[in-house]
Amino acid sequence: MAIDMRVLREKYAALAACLDEARLRLWAAAEARSLGHGGIEALARVTGLSRRTIHRGLEALRQRRGPAPLPRLGRARAPGGGRKRLTARDPALLADLEALVEPSSRGDPKSPLRWTCKSTTKLAAELNRRRPRVSQRSVCSLLAQLHYSLQATRKTREGRQHPDRDAQFAHITRVVKQFQRAGQPVISVDTKKKELVGAFANKGREWRPRGHPEAVQIYDFPDPAQGKVAPYGVYDLTANEGWVSVGIDHDTAEFAAESIRRWWREMGQRLYPTAQRLLITADGGGSNGSRVRLWKVALQRLATEVGLELWVCHFPPGTSKWNKIEHRMFCHISQNWRGRPLTSRQVVVKLIGSTTTQQGLKIKAAVDTGTYPSGVKVTDEQMQSVRLKPDKFHGDWNYAILPKV
Repeated sequence: MAIDMRVLREKYAALAACLDEARLRLWAAAEARSLGHGGIEALARVTGLSRRTIHRGLEALRQRRGPAPLPRLGRARAPGGGRKRLTARDPALLADLEALVEPSSRGDPKSPLRWTCKSTTKLAAELNRRRPRVSQRSVCSLLAQLHYSLQATRKTREGRQHPDRDAQFAHITRVVKQFQRAGQPVISVDTKKKELVGAFANKGREWRPRGHPEAVQIYDFPDPAQGKVAPYGVYDLTANEGWVSVGIDHDTAEFAAESIRRWWREMGQRLYPTAQRLLITADGGGSNGSRVRLWKVALQRLATEVGLELWVCHFPPGTSKWNKIEHRMFCHISQNWRGRPLTSRQVVVKLIGSTTTQQGLKIKAAVDTGTYPSGVKVTDEQMQSVRLKPDKFHGDWNYAILPKV
């Protein structure tokens, strides 16, 4: 049940001036009990009462027998009575705590907690070296006063940016729109991270009968019989459809080109029967990197076979997350198989092929049993035979490979 904090605040504002401490404690305890899980935390936040005080109220409610009258209204203590707040007794407490949490910027860079996990228990222990006892729960409250919360890291830094980064993005956008207006296919390609095949733990959770989670291996040692799979994806930006080749060998440029060939035969040729050109947007590195000579040689064979001009635009270095396939297809595949062990290659194919979205995404998948040896060298003669047409703007990132006649 969701807890409506606004309603609790309105109730507290209406009753706070009418009830003494004992009655307010009982009201908070009754509200917390009715809310169930999370009720004590919510009432402590709204009323300012400590969790221990609310627990005392819950104990008092449990001990009440029958309709016994409550004590007469009146203050439980004189104005200003009661134990003073820690910060009132020790004005430097907040500053000392913040210095421990952020020692490199606000405190001593040689702080003993500089290189440790700063749990509330360790923070409390460090504070207690210099002052009367501060509990772990008090540290939680003090951190809340300082507007701290538990947060994970966020991937926002892309490293050093190439000076032509934005210009390349603008170029890719312009070329994609030109192809789409002309009715020519545009695809985004990339390799998803390799996945272990077998009864191994997979991140995430799925609905199962309570107390009956699916059992998996304790250790993630690859199964020699099934090994890993390398899903190479091809995403059609216009049709919102995708193809995934589930490779069982090395992730090489030949494997990438074969995946595009399979997409064209299974899906692209049907959607674009009159196509003359194909635009491929790809990362700047990996098996389809801009500097990989085998990638261009493999595309030359593909262009000649299917009779299409293959235009390629690579994303600038360090910007692979901007590739459309990442957040239009791969993320949905990961969501679909979260918490489910990939027990076989067929299971991988089924889970990929059953991935859909409200926007109408459709994906086909198949296992690629081909072998793609790594370390293949491309000679200068082979490169000279490629009908490569560099673009005027960054020909190393933008180029066309024309079919041989």
